[in-house]
Amino acid sequence: MTATEGVYRFEFTSIDGDRLPLHAWRGRPVLVVNTASYCGYTPQYSDLEALWQRYRGRGLVVLGVPSNDFGAQEPGSAVEIKRFCAAGYAVDFPLAEKSRVIGAEAHPFYRWIAEELGEAGTPRWNFHKYLIGPDGQLAGTWPSQVVPTDSRITTEIERLLPNQP
Repeated sequence: MTATEGVYRFEFTSIDGDRLPLHAWRGRPVLVVNTASYCGYTPQYSDLEALWQRYRGRGLVVLGVPSNDFGAQEPGSAVEIKRFCAAGYAVDFPLAEKSRVIGAEAHPFYRWIAEELGEAGTPRWNFHKYLIGPDGQLAGTWPSQVVPTDSRITTEIERLLPNQP
């Protein structure tokens, strides 16, 4: 299975229960980030929202995937997670339902990542970032410590986006 075939096969469920098929964003870069509400990296929600606001008009999609896999730092229900993100960080970008991101029970997208990159490429903690290019190829991956507004990420996003209108 190639990266292009693989990424568009996956579908998340939104935090509200709606379908979020990745093929709906074909042709657009998508930044997929596993998130948690009670983590030292949780303030990165602000940076993710800043990216979303800065680049969404040019096609970037930011997708937050809440997960309780690391340190049990996302224990809440969908309603609690959504409320926390809205009240604390004014999150407007799409959020998926809480999902596993590591192990045999991981969401299929994350199992695909493990197949493509090996175990070393899987999330090691909350707020690991994967950038999928408009062609469906994996364009970049950054660990938790790299903030979403870091130039390593924004440079790659800029490279993938069409020029300013």
